[in-house]
Amino acid sequence: MKLFKSKLSTAAAILLMAVGILIGTQIQNVFSGDNIYEQIEKFKDVLSLADKYYVDNVDTQKLVDAAINGLLGQLDPHSVYIPAKDVRQISEDFRGSFDGVGIEYDVVNDTLLVVSPIAGGPSELVGIQAGDKIIAIDSKSAVGITRDEVQKKLRGPKGTKVTVTVVRAGLDKPLEFEIIRDKIPLYSVTASFIVNGEVGYVYVNRFSETTGKELEDALAKLKAQGMKELVLDLRDNPGGLLDQAVNVASDFLPKGKTIVYTKGRIPESNEYFTSSGGSYNKIPLIVLANGGSASASEIVTGAIQDLDRGLVVGETTFGKGLVQRQFSLDDGSAVRITIARYYTPSGRLIQRPYGKNRAKYFMEPMEVDSSEKSGANLEHTLESDSGRPVFKTADGRKVYGGGGITPDYIVKMGKVPGFIYQFQVKRIFLEYVDNHVSQHQDKIRKEYGSAENFNREFQVTDKLLDEIYSRAEKAGIKITREEYDKNTKYVSMLLKAQIARNIWGNDGWYRVVLTLDNQFQKAVTLFPEAKQIAGLE
Repeated sequence: MKLFKSKLSTAAAILLMAVGILIGTQIQNVFSGDNIYEQIEKFKDVLSLADKYYVDNVDTQKLVDAAINGLLGQLDPHSVYIPAKDVRQISEDFRGSFDGVGIEYDVVNDTLLVVSPIAGGPSELVGIQAGDKIIAIDSKSAVGITRDEVQKKLRGPKGTKVTVTVVRAGLDKPLEFEIIRDKIPLYSVTASFIVNGEVGYVYVNRFSETTGKELEDALAKLKAQGMKELVLDLRDNPGGLLDQAVNVASDFLPKGKTIVYTKGRIPESNEYFTSSGGSYNKIPLIVLANGGSASASEIVTGAIQDLDRGLVVGETTFGKGLVQRQFSLDDGSAVRITIARYYTPSGRLIQRPYGKNRAKYFMEPMEVDSSEKSGANLEHTLESDSGRPVFKTADGRKVYGGGGITPDYIVKMGKVPGFIYQFQVKRIFLEYVDNHVSQHQDKIRKEYGSAENFNREFQVTDKLLDEIYSRAEKAGIKITREEYDKNTKYVSMLLKAQIARNIWGNDGWYRVVLTLDNQFQKAVTLFPEAKQIAGLE
């Protein structure tokens, strides 16, 4: 019996070894099907040879980073390598918060200027005000500080302390504030208010972890204020988290409607996302979009258009229909790799062709497309010669895939006077408001009472316009008085908007800016068409 057991064990061992060898061979075949191990060995050989024989000392980390970038560059424009130093910043953007003191700031003439304290943040709680100039941080001079240094010095773990010394207009002596750092929200809903008594306006700047909740809060506020129609502004929104795009779209759709679905090479990449149903699925809706609207923005815009839920107004969107997953690497860096394509409810892949010229791919949607015709495009006849694949909306309207989402009403953004960009680079408006208006903030707030009243009643005088022109001349901006006088309407708007922002924040800024925003102004006239498309008449 013992001999039999011994022979059985030997036979079993030989069998297991044979099976192991066979499995190992098959696994090796699986992994070497694309010669991946051979290619890894080749790369290691080249890296070792460069390190050993190159004429100068080499930084192998830089070589590896460059090699990874080159590898991903052969895939698509959205598969990218993220160095370790950038991973934290990107994670904060998506997470929707960071630890710090809570100010919006700028560096003007080597001075750290508080543009606005973030509402409810630690700086506001201790009394920091818009227009304050921070001259020292923890008793060390902040004069000449860079933007990167600001983040290093003012951000830090929640509960830690930092002391800032500020100069404030109207006061003879600097003020000193001890601030306890806290978690600071990065808001994705930049502005939300009522226009013309019943039109709600909401601007969403990205899709982070908190976007769905932020939007629901903004809509509830506007509803309580009497909102009857809504403009959802997704212009220049580069996208973000897919699940948040689904949450946002769900606010405006009945339960069970397909919002988006994904297809990839691996089975776990294939998913359907449907609406959970929202409280605002009957409100007349217009979505504003342009060439800077990408990814998650296009998911929301595409679902609204495909399901005939509302009207899309503006310019053709970016055209990013690829889904990425981020993978962490051992040194703290990460790679973001495209794992699937996403499709709108009608089946459209909105991804544009990308080729090898990456700079051209990213810049094209931002440039004015002279071939895109303005006007009503409810049946999408303005793009009928595009040669792109044709799809149908829920009610049978024709729409096109393969090149972003073209609006139902195409309105090109009005032309900005060329010198305005120089004004912004030189911070003409920001400095003027800081130097001449900040000391009158309390008076302005008391006189007008609200951003709405200020927008309606405040007038920029000729004296103010002359002072702005004089400041531009002193800053070395080349502009003739004739050119300036032709565009004083635009100059007045931006000056007024900067004053409003300093006092009432982003709501103040956007209320004023929208008065000369031709896309928005056209959109608010199109609610009859929006109601008709959605069957709300």
